[in-house]
Amino acid sequence: MALSPLNPAMAATFAPPVMEARRWLQEARLPEGLDLINVSQAAPVAPPPEGLRAALAETILSNPSAHLYGPVLGLPELRAELAARMSRHYDGAVAEDQIAITAGCNQAFAAVMATLAGPGDGVILPVPWYFNHRMWLDMAGVATQPLPCGPGLLPDPEAAAALITPATRAIVLVSPNNPGGAEYPPDLLAAFLELARRHGIALVLDETYRDFHSAEGPPHGFFADPDWDDTLIHLYSFSKAFRLTGHRVGAIAAAPARLAEIEKFLDTVAICAPQTGQHAALWGLRNLGEWLAGERAEILSRRAAMAQGIAQLGGWRLLGCGAYFAYAEHPFPRRSDDLARDLIARAGVLLLPGTMFMPEGDALGARSLRIAFANLDRPGIGALFARLGAYEMAQS
Repeated sequence: MALSPLNPAMAATFAPPVMEARRWLQEARLPEGLDLINVSQAAPVAPPPEGLRAALAETILSNPSAHLYGPVLGLPELRAELAARMSRHYDGAVAEDQIAITAGCNQAFAAVMATLAGPGDGVILPVPWYFNHRMWLDMAGVATQPLPCGPGLLPDPEAAAALITPATRAIVLVSPNNPGGAEYPPDLLAAFLELARRHGIALVLDETYRDFHSAEGPPHGFFADPDWDDTLIHLYSFSKAFRLTGHRVGAIAAAPARLAEIEKFLDTVAICAPQTGQHAALWGLRNLGEWLAGERAEILSRRAAMAQGIAQLGGWRLLGCGAYFAYAEHPFPRRSDDLARDLIARAGVLLLPGTMFMPEGDALGARSLRIAFANLDRPGIGALFARLGAYEMAQS
């Protein structure tokens, strides 16, 4: 049924890919005797650890303020704790007044973009992109300037420089990357910061998956620069670190003047991030360091299993792998969106096609697939590759 009136920008925005994939499930029939292997979404399926759940329950029972509106930019204790943790983690300096807490990292991105760009402006996104980033820009009437990535799914600063126009307001990077899994080297990130600073635009760095980075120590030196907030806007999420996806807690690090503008957006959209989730994130920061180190080690083990599994498939090529994701080129003479639906019916595997992360008509999108492997243990990863291998043999 046609809707009237309807915002043209909203009408032009594609449907949420994960929800689209779930509709495929409703329409498909799994192979007899096979349970679904779901590697479509990067979200923990287990609840938070018991200690955090107990702390959350105590907050709900004993802290009356947790049920009320809180400060728009977040609980002061959480802002201060995160600033201190970031300062230590990055060997730099981040202050409490440079931190805002949001209802998830997607809201953090939307809030930041609302202060940076409007209709007719442009934002550079490396391709393959995180689809919700592209969706928000489309809804806001902001032009996406696609930046194709090179080997290892790494973006090129010189190629980005060639895209910058008077309308460009920002460059967005995600590292470790969603959907590609690539970890951007410190010198590459530094080159992008210098490029953005030279052109007077923002560098937005989304490090939602930083807790699962394979490198020891700081992934970059941005926060050691006393003037970092003149160009850098940093995004983070507690969802993956502490399994708080349903509680919606994200964060922004930026200049206080930028946060004053962001406060307008947050107050209008949600007033404040969920109070109970903020208390949970604060407890996690103070108590779950050792537990999180164990989670990181397990994810890195699964990453190694993914790389080994792809290497054993004939004709597949691993383009990127890290944090929660592997991004691979498939060998089949069919588009990845068609292949993804066939894999449900013939292999009982749900993953997302590269067409969901690329501009329409992009050749690599038709040849690539994203596998969100973090919710599979090593035996589960083995089962995934057994099914993909069997499917490949059946197609030959």
